[in-house]
Amino acid sequence: MSESAPAAVSFVLQLGRALHQHGESAQRLEDILVATSARLGLQGAQFFSTPTSILATFGPLGEQRTHMLRVQPGDVNLGTLAALEQVSLEVAQGRRTPQQGSAAIAALEAAPPRYGRALTTLAFGLVSASAAQFLGGGVREVAVAGILGIGLGLFSIFAERHPRVGRVFESLAAFLLSFSAVGLAHLLGPLSVLVATLGGLIVLIPGLTLTTAMTELATRHLASGTARLSGAFITFLGIAFGVALGNRLGGALFGAPPVVEATRLAGWPAIAALLLAPLAFIVILRAEHRDALFIVGAGVIGVLGGRLGAATLGVELGTFAGAFAVALASNSFERLRRRPAVVVLVPGILLLVPGSVGFRSLTSLMERHAVAGVETAFSMILTAIALVAGLLIAEVVAPERRLRGDTKRPVTGEFPAPVDRA
Repeated sequence: MSESAPAAVSFVLQLGRALHQHGESAQRLEDILVATSARLGLQGAQFFSTPTSILATFGPLGEQRTHMLRVQPGDVNLGTLAALEQVSLEVAQGRRTPQQGSAAIAALEAAPPRYGRALTTLAFGLVSASAAQFLGGGVREVAVAGILGIGLGLFSIFAERHPRVGRVFESLAAFLLSFSAVGLAHLLGPLSVLVATLGGLIVLIPGLTLTTAMTELATRHLASGTARLSGAFITFLGIAFGVALGNRLGGALFGAPPVVEATRLAGWPAIAALLLAPLAFIVILRAEHRDALFIVGAGVIGVLGGRLGAATLGVELGTFAGAFAVALASNSFERLRRRPAVVVLVPGILLLVPGSVGFRSLTSLMERHAVAGVETAFSMILTAIALVAGLLIAEVVAPERRLRGDTKRPVTGEFPAPVDRA
Protein backbone atom coordinates (compact mmCIF):
# COMPACT_ATOMS: atom_id res chain seq x y z
CA MET A 1 0.00 0.00 0.00
CA SER A 2 1.09 3.55 -0.69
CA GLU A 3 2.08 6.20 1.80
CA SER A 4 -1.47 7.54 1.71
CA ALA A 5 -2.85 4.14 2.82
CA PRO A 6 -3.32 5.06 6.53
CA ALA A 7 -5.41 8.10 5.57
CA ALA A 8 -7.38 6.00 3.08
CA VAL A 9 -8.04 3.30 5.68
CA SER A 10 -9.14 5.91 8.20
CA PHE A 11 -11.51 7.42 5.64
CA VAL A 12 -13.05 4.05 4.76
CA LEU A 13 -13.57 3.19 8.44
CA GLN A 14 -15.12 6.56 9.15
CA LEU A 15 -17.35 6.18 6.09
CA GLY A 16 -18.49 2.75 7.24
CA ARG A 17 -19.35 3.96 10.73
CA ALA A 18 -21.31 6.93 9.35
CA LEU A 19 -23.24 4.83 6.83
CA HIS A 20 -24.16 2.32 9.52
CA GLN A 21 -25.23 5.02 11.97
CA HIS A 22 -27.64 6.51 9.44
CA GLY A 23 -29.42 3.29 8.56
CA GLU A 24 -27.57 1.67 5.66
CA SER A 25 -28.21 -2.06 5.16
CA ALA A 26 -25.36 -4.57 5.46
CA GLN A 27 -25.36 -5.45 1.77
CA ARG A 28 -25.19 -1.89 0.50
CA LEU A 29 -22.72 -0.80 3.19
CA GLU A 30 -20.30 -3.58 2.31
CA ASP A 31 -20.68 -2.88 -1.42
CA ILE A 32 -19.85 0.79 -0.93
CA LEU A 33 -16.81 0.09 1.26
CA VAL A 34 -15.41 -2.61 -1.04
CA ALA A 35 -15.77 -0.43 -4.14
CA THR A 36 -14.30 2.63 -2.43
CA SER A 37 -11.36 0.63 -1.05
CA ALA A 38 -10.62 -0.84 -4.47
CA ARG A 39 -10.62 2.60 -6.05
CA LEU A 40 -8.22 3.86 -3.37
CA GLY A 41 -5.83 0.97 -3.98
CA LEU A 42 -6.35 -0.77 -0.63
CA GLN A 43 -5.44 -4.39 -1.31
CA GLY A 44 -7.45 -7.28 0.09
CA ALA A 45 -10.15 -5.10 1.64
CA GLN A 46 -12.91 -7.21 3.21
CA PHE A 47 -15.82 -6.14 5.38
CA PHE A 48 -18.32 -7.86 7.64
CA SER A 49 -21.24 -5.81 8.91
CA THR A 50 -23.82 -6.68 11.57
CA PRO A 51 -26.36 -4.42 13.30
CA THR A 52 -23.91 -3.88 16.18
CA SER A 53 -20.42 -4.11 14.66
CA ILE A 54 -18.27 -3.71 11.55
CA LEU A 55 -15.16 -5.79 10.93
CA ALA A 56 -12.74 -4.44 8.31
CA THR A 57 -9.60 -6.16 7.05
CA PHE A 58 -6.94 -4.64 4.78
CA GLY A 59 -3.84 -6.10 3.19
CA PRO A 60 -2.83 -9.29 1.35
CA LEU A 61 -3.49 -12.66 2.92
CA GLY A 62 -0.97 -13.34 5.67
CA GLU A 63 -0.29 -9.66 6.26
CA GLN A 64 -3.79 -8.51 7.02
CA ARG A 65 -4.66 -5.88 9.57
CA THR A 66 -8.13 -6.06 11.06
CA HIS A 67 -10.18 -3.25 12.60
CA MET A 68 -13.32 -3.72 14.67
CA LEU A 69 -15.91 -0.94 15.06
CA ARG A 70 -18.58 -1.21 17.75
CA VAL A 71 -21.71 0.47 16.42
CA GLN A 72 -25.39 0.72 17.25
CA PRO A 73 -28.30 0.64 14.79
CA GLY A 74 -29.37 4.18 13.97
CA ASP A 75 -32.44 5.79 12.45
CA VAL A 76 -32.59 6.13 8.69
CA ASN A 77 -31.38 9.54 7.49
CA LEU A 78 -31.80 9.60 3.72
CA GLY A 79 -30.30 13.06 3.22
CA THR A 80 -27.10 12.18 5.06
CA LEU A 81 -26.84 8.79 3.35
CA ALA A 82 -27.01 10.48 -0.05
CA ALA A 83 -24.38 13.01 1.01
CA LEU A 84 -22.09 10.27 2.35
CA GLU A 85 -22.31 8.34 -0.90
CA GLN A 86 -21.44 11.52 -2.78
CA VAL A 87 -18.38 12.02 -0.58
CA SER A 88 -17.29 8.42 -1.18
CA LEU A 89 -17.67 8.94 -4.92
CA GLU A 90 -15.62 12.15 -4.91
CA VAL A 91 -12.83 10.52 -2.93
CA ALA A 92 -12.88 7.42 -5.12
CA GLN A 93 -12.65 9.56 -8.26
CA GLY A 94 -9.83 11.67 -6.84
CA ARG A 95 -11.78 14.89 -6.51
CA ARG A 96 -11.11 14.85 -2.76
CA THR A 97 -8.24 13.43 -0.78
CA PRO A 98 -9.08 10.87 1.93
CA GLN A 99 -8.27 13.55 4.53
CA GLN A 100 -10.73 15.94 2.88
CA GLY A 101 -13.28 13.15 2.71
CA SER A 102 -12.90 12.47 6.43
CA ALA A 103 -13.36 16.17 7.16
CA ALA A 104 -16.51 16.20 5.00
CA ILE A 105 -17.93 13.23 6.91
CA ALA A 106 -17.20 14.94 10.23
CA ALA A 107 -19.00 18.04 8.99
CA LEU A 108 -22.04 15.98 7.99
CA GLU A 109 -22.08 14.30 11.40
CA ALA A 110 -21.96 17.68 13.18
CA ALA A 111 -24.65 19.29 11.03
CA PRO A 112 -27.92 20.25 12.80
CA PRO A 113 -31.10 18.29 12.07
CA ARG A 114 -32.56 19.01 8.65
CA TYR A 115 -36.09 19.55 10.02
CA GLY A 116 -37.17 21.07 13.31
CA ARG A 117 -38.96 19.24 16.10
CA ALA A 118 -42.29 20.94 15.46
CA LEU A 119 -42.38 19.85 11.81
CA THR A 120 -41.22 16.36 12.72
CA THR A 121 -43.96 16.03 15.34
CA LEU A 122 -46.55 17.16 12.79
CA ALA A 123 -45.18 14.59 10.34
CA PHE A 124 -45.74 11.86 12.95
CA GLY A 125 -49.38 12.89 13.16
CA LEU A 126 -49.84 12.96 9.38
CA VAL A 127 -48.31 9.50 8.95
CA SER A 128 -50.52 8.08 11.71
CA ALA A 129 -53.68 9.63 10.29
CA SER A 130 -52.82 8.38 6.79
CA ALA A 131 -52.06 4.89 8.12
CA ALA A 132 -55.45 4.76 9.85
CA GLN A 133 -57.09 5.55 6.52
CA PHE A 134 -55.08 2.83 4.76
CA LEU A 135 -56.15 0.38 7.47
CA GLY A 136 -59.82 1.09 6.80
CA GLY A 137 -60.48 3.72 9.46
CA GLY A 138 -63.26 6.26 9.40
CA VAL A 139 -63.33 9.88 10.52
CA ARG A 140 -62.97 9.11 14.23
CA GLU A 141 -60.19 6.56 13.74
CA VAL A 142 -58.22 8.91 11.49
CA ALA A 143 -58.62 11.81 13.93
CA VAL A 144 -57.61 9.76 16.99
CA ALA A 145 -54.67 8.20 15.15
CA GLY A 146 -53.47 11.68 14.18
CA ILE A 147 -53.69 12.83 17.81
CA LEU A 148 -51.83 9.73 18.98
CA GLY A 149 -49.16 10.25 16.33
CA ILE A 150 -48.54 13.80 17.51
CA GLY A 151 -48.35 12.52 21.06
CA LEU A 152 -45.80 9.93 19.95
CA GLY A 153 -43.72 12.65 18.34
CA LEU A 154 -43.73 14.68 21.56
CA PHE A 155 -42.85 11.60 23.60
CA SER A 156 -39.93 10.83 21.27
CA ILE A 157 -38.54 14.31 21.97
CA PHE A 158 -38.81 13.59 25.69
CA ALA A 159 -37.06 10.24 25.24
CA GLU A 160 -34.15 11.89 23.42
CA ARG A 161 -33.43 13.94 26.53
CA HIS A 162 -33.75 10.98 28.91
CA PRO A 163 -31.65 7.98 27.82
CA ARG A 164 -33.20 5.67 30.39
CA VAL A 165 -36.61 6.23 28.86
CA GLY A 166 -35.14 5.58 25.43
CA ARG A 167 -34.17 2.05 26.46
CA VAL A 168 -37.86 1.08 26.83
CA PHE A 169 -39.22 3.63 24.38
CA GLU A 170 -41.27 1.30 22.14
CA SER A 171 -43.00 -0.57 24.97
CA LEU A 172 -43.70 2.56 27.00
CA ALA A 173 -44.96 4.47 23.97
CA ALA A 174 -47.24 1.56 23.01
CA PHE A 175 -48.67 1.51 26.53
CA LEU A 176 -49.33 5.25 26.60
CA LEU A 177 -50.89 5.32 23.13
CA SER A 178 -53.15 2.31 23.65
CA PHE A 179 -54.25 3.65 27.04
CA SER A 180 -55.00 7.03 25.44
CA ALA A 181 -56.87 5.39 22.57
CA VAL A 182 -59.26 3.71 25.01
CA GLY A 183 -59.87 7.01 26.78
CA LEU A 184 -60.43 8.89 23.50
CA ALA A 185 -62.86 6.19 22.37
CA HIS A 186 -65.07 7.10 25.34
CA LEU A 187 -64.54 10.83 24.89
CA LEU A 188 -65.07 11.15 21.13
CA GLY A 189 -67.54 8.38 20.57
CA PRO A 190 -67.44 4.76 19.44
CA LEU A 191 -64.50 3.88 17.22
CA SER A 192 -62.23 0.98 16.38
CA VAL A 193 -59.57 1.17 19.07
CA LEU A 194 -57.38 -1.34 17.22
CA VAL A 195 -57.27 0.70 14.00
CA ALA A 196 -56.67 3.97 15.86
CA THR A 197 -53.93 2.44 18.02
CA LEU A 198 -52.23 0.74 15.10
CA GLY A 199 -52.31 3.97 13.12
CA GLY A 200 -50.80 5.90 16.00
CA LEU A 201 -48.04 3.31 16.45
CA ILE A 202 -47.24 2.84 12.77
CA VAL A 203 -43.96 4.77 13.00
CA LEU A 204 -42.71 2.44 15.75
CA ILE A 205 -43.63 -0.84 14.11
CA PRO A 206 -40.40 -2.32 12.68
CA GLY A 207 -41.74 -3.23 9.26
CA LEU A 208 -38.74 -1.71 7.49
CA THR A 209 -36.36 -3.57 9.80
CA LEU A 210 -38.19 -6.81 9.04
CA THR A 211 -37.97 -6.18 5.30
CA THR A 212 -34.26 -5.31 5.51
CA ALA A 213 -33.61 -8.47 7.53
CA MET A 214 -35.40 -10.64 4.98
CA THR A 215 -33.45 -8.98 2.16
CA GLU A 216 -30.15 -9.60 3.94
CA LEU A 217 -31.05 -13.25 4.51
CA ALA A 218 -32.03 -13.63 0.84
CA THR A 219 -28.69 -12.17 -0.25
CA ARG A 220 -26.71 -14.47 2.11
CA HIS A 221 -25.84 -11.83 4.69
CA LEU A 222 -26.91 -14.38 7.28
CA ALA A 223 -25.38 -12.93 10.44
CA SER A 224 -26.74 -9.43 9.90
CA GLY A 225 -30.11 -10.69 8.67
CA THR A 226 -30.58 -13.04 11.61
CA ALA A 227 -29.60 -10.39 14.16
CA ARG A 228 -31.84 -7.79 12.55
CA LEU A 229 -34.75 -10.23 12.36
CA SER A 230 -34.34 -11.05 16.06
CA GLY A 231 -34.31 -7.35 16.89
CA ALA A 232 -37.50 -6.78 14.92
CA PHE A 233 -39.20 -9.69 16.71
CA ILE A 234 -38.23 -8.33 20.14
CA THR A 235 -39.55 -4.90 19.16
CA PHE A 236 -42.83 -6.49 18.05
CA LEU A 237 -43.11 -8.25 21.39
CA GLY A 238 -42.41 -5.06 23.34
CA ILE A 239 -45.03 -3.12 21.40
CA ALA A 240 -47.61 -5.90 21.72
CA PHE A 241 -47.02 -6.09 25.48
CA GLY A 242 -47.38 -2.32 25.85
CA VAL A 243 -50.61 -2.31 23.86
CA ALA A 244 -52.07 -5.20 25.85
CA LEU A 245 -51.22 -3.51 29.14
CA GLY A 246 -52.59 -0.16 27.99
CA ASN A 247 -55.84 -1.71 26.79
CA ARG A 248 -56.30 -3.61 30.03
CA LEU A 249 -55.62 -0.63 32.31
CA GLY A 250 -57.63 1.70 30.07
CA GLY A 251 -60.56 -0.67 30.16
CA ALA A 252 -60.30 -0.95 33.96
CA LEU A 253 -60.25 2.84 34.38
CA PHE A 254 -62.64 4.03 31.65
CA GLY A 255 -64.61 0.87 31.00
CA ALA A 256 -64.38 -1.45 28.03
CA PRO A 257 -64.83 0.55 24.81
CA PRO A 258 -67.66 -0.58 22.52
CA VAL A 259 -66.57 -2.92 19.75
CA VAL A 260 -67.37 -1.27 16.42
CA GLU A 261 -66.32 -1.83 12.84
CA ALA A 262 -64.55 1.08 11.19
CA THR A 263 -66.04 2.55 8.01
CA ARG A 264 -63.35 3.22 5.42
CA LEU A 265 -63.12 6.75 4.05
CA ALA A 266 -63.20 6.79 0.25
CA GLY A 267 -62.75 9.47 -2.37
CA TRP A 268 -60.64 12.52 -1.63
CA PRO A 269 -59.55 11.40 1.89
CA ALA A 270 -57.90 8.35 0.33
CA ILE A 271 -56.12 10.52 -2.25
CA ALA A 272 -55.03 12.96 0.47
CA ALA A 273 -53.61 10.12 2.58
CA LEU A 274 -51.76 8.72 -0.42
CA LEU A 275 -50.06 12.09 -0.99
CA LEU A 276 -49.54 13.18 2.61
CA ALA A 277 -47.93 9.95 3.85
CA PRO A 278 -44.87 10.17 1.53
CA LEU A 279 -44.52 13.89 2.31
CA ALA A 280 -44.49 13.10 6.02
CA PHE A 281 -41.92 10.34 5.48
CA ILE A 282 -39.66 12.92 3.84
CA VAL A 283 -39.50 14.74 7.17
CA ILE A 284 -39.31 11.64 9.39
CA LEU A 285 -36.59 10.04 7.25
CA ARG A 286 -34.86 13.43 6.81
CA ALA A 287 -34.70 13.32 3.04
CA GLU A 288 -33.83 16.44 1.07
CA HIS A 289 -36.75 18.56 -0.09
CA ARG A 290 -35.50 18.52 -3.69
CA ASP A 291 -36.39 14.82 -3.83
CA ALA A 292 -39.97 15.36 -2.63
CA LEU A 293 -41.67 15.01 -6.02
CA PHE A 294 -39.87 11.75 -6.76
CA ILE A 295 -40.58 10.32 -3.30
CA VAL A 296 -44.29 11.08 -3.58
CA GLY A 297 -44.31 9.58 -7.07
CA ALA A 298 -42.65 6.38 -5.86
CA GLY A 299 -45.18 6.10 -3.02
CA VAL A 300 -48.11 6.47 -5.39
CA ILE A 301 -46.60 3.95 -7.81
CA GLY A 302 -46.07 1.45 -5.00
CA VAL A 303 -49.58 1.70 -3.59
CA LEU A 304 -51.28 1.57 -6.98
CA GLY A 305 -49.04 -1.28 -8.10
CA GLY A 306 -49.79 -3.15 -4.90
CA ARG A 307 -53.54 -2.73 -5.28
CA LEU A 308 -53.54 -3.78 -8.92
CA GLY A 309 -51.39 -6.76 -8.02
CA ALA A 310 -53.68 -7.68 -5.14
CA ALA A 311 -56.66 -7.64 -7.48
CA THR A 312 -55.04 -10.26 -9.71
CA LEU A 313 -52.56 -12.16 -7.51
CA GLY A 314 -54.08 -11.88 -4.05
CA VAL A 315 -53.34 -9.62 -1.10
CA GLU A 316 -49.97 -11.09 -0.12
CA LEU A 317 -48.56 -11.58 -3.61
CA GLY A 318 -49.88 -8.19 -4.65
CA THR A 319 -47.09 -6.76 -2.53
CA PHE A 320 -44.65 -8.25 -5.03
CA ALA A 321 -46.06 -6.04 -7.79
CA GLY A 322 -45.90 -2.95 -5.60
CA ALA A 323 -42.31 -3.60 -4.50
CA PHE A 324 -41.24 -4.38 -8.06
CA ALA A 325 -42.76 -1.12 -9.30
CA VAL A 326 -41.14 0.94 -6.51
CA ALA A 327 -37.73 -0.63 -7.13
CA LEU A 328 -37.92 0.07 -10.85
CA ALA A 329 -38.95 3.66 -10.15
CA SER A 330 -36.10 4.15 -7.64
CA ASN A 331 -33.51 2.75 -10.04
CA SER A 332 -34.84 5.04 -12.78
CA PHE A 333 -34.51 7.93 -10.34
CA GLU A 334 -30.88 6.96 -9.71
CA ARG A 335 -30.11 6.94 -13.42
CA LEU A 336 -31.87 10.23 -14.14
CA ARG A 337 -30.81 12.23 -11.10
CA ARG A 338 -27.46 10.57 -10.34
CA ARG A 339 -28.49 10.15 -6.71
CA PRO A 340 -28.79 6.93 -4.66
CA ALA A 341 -31.90 4.90 -5.39
CA VAL A 342 -32.40 4.32 -1.66
CA VAL A 343 -33.61 7.94 -1.37
CA VAL A 344 -36.94 7.07 -3.00
CA LEU A 345 -36.90 3.30 -2.40
CA VAL A 346 -37.24 3.42 1.39
CA PRO A 347 -40.22 5.84 1.56
CA GLY A 348 -41.89 3.93 -1.27
CA ILE A 349 -41.72 0.50 0.34
CA LEU A 350 -42.71 1.85 3.76
CA LEU A 351 -46.27 1.98 2.43
CA LEU A 352 -46.03 -1.74 1.61
CA VAL A 353 -44.10 -3.30 4.52
CA PRO A 354 -45.99 -5.96 6.51
CA GLY A 355 -45.40 -4.49 9.96
CA SER A 356 -49.09 -3.94 10.73
CA VAL A 357 -49.82 -7.57 9.80
CA GLY A 358 -47.19 -8.78 12.25
CA PHE A 359 -48.64 -6.61 14.99
CA ARG A 360 -52.12 -8.05 14.40
CA SER A 361 -50.64 -11.55 14.62
CA LEU A 362 -49.04 -10.90 18.00
CA THR A 363 -52.16 -9.26 19.42
CA SER A 364 -54.22 -12.27 18.34
CA LEU A 365 -51.78 -14.64 20.00
CA MET A 366 -51.74 -12.57 23.21
CA GLU A 367 -55.55 -12.69 23.25
CA ARG A 368 -55.22 -16.50 22.94
CA HIS A 369 -56.70 -16.64 19.46
CA ALA A 370 -54.01 -19.06 18.36
CA VAL A 371 -55.45 -20.02 14.98
CA ALA A 372 -56.02 -16.43 13.89
CA GLY A 373 -52.57 -15.45 15.17
CA VAL A 374 -50.78 -18.20 13.26
CA GLU A 375 -52.72 -17.48 10.09
CA THR A 376 -51.88 -13.79 10.33
CA ALA A 377 -48.22 -14.55 11.02
CA PHE A 378 -48.08 -16.77 7.93
CA SER A 379 -49.66 -13.94 5.93
CA MET A 380 -46.96 -11.58 7.22
CA ILE A 381 -44.21 -13.98 6.15
CA LEU A 382 -45.71 -14.36 2.68
CA THR A 383 -46.02 -10.59 2.36
CA ALA A 384 -42.42 -10.02 3.42
CA ILE A 385 -41.14 -12.69 1.02
CA ALA A 386 -43.15 -11.20 -1.84
CA LEU A 387 -41.82 -7.73 -1.08
CA VAL A 388 -38.20 -8.90 -0.98
CA ALA A 389 -38.66 -10.90 -4.19
CA GLY A 390 -40.00 -7.80 -5.93
CA LEU A 391 -36.98 -5.75 -4.84
CA LEU A 392 -34.41 -8.37 -5.86
CA ILE A 393 -35.97 -9.16 -9.24
CA ALA A 394 -36.22 -5.45 -10.05
CA GLU A 395 -32.49 -5.16 -9.32
CA VAL A 396 -31.85 -7.86 -11.92
CA VAL A 397 -34.15 -6.31 -14.53
CA ALA A 398 -32.90 -2.74 -14.06
CA PRO A 399 -29.75 -2.79 -11.90
CA GLU A 400 -28.79 0.32 -10.01
CA ARG A 401 -25.73 2.14 -11.32
CA ARG A 402 -23.63 2.25 -8.15
CA LEU A 403 -22.53 5.83 -7.85
CA ARG A 404 -18.96 4.82 -7.13
CA GLY A 405 -17.10 5.56 -10.36
CA ASP A 406 -14.64 3.22 -12.07
CA THR A 407 -13.10 0.69 -9.69
CA LYS A 408 -10.84 -1.04 -12.19
CA ARG A 409 -7.71 0.85 -11.28
CA PRO A 410 -6.59 2.48 -8.03
CA VAL A 411 -6.09 6.19 -7.59
CA THR A 412 -2.48 7.23 -8.02
CA GLY A 413 -0.61 10.52 -7.99
CA GLU A 414 -1.78 13.77 -6.50
CA PHE A 415 -5.38 14.41 -5.56
CA PRO A 416 -6.90 17.50 -7.18
CA ALA A 417 -8.80 19.99 -5.10
CA PRO A 418 -12.45 19.14 -4.44
CA VAL A 419 -14.98 20.43 -6.94
CA ASP A 420 -17.31 23.16 -5.70
CA ARG A 421 -20.84 22.02 -6.48
CA ALA A 422 -22.65 24.99 -5.03
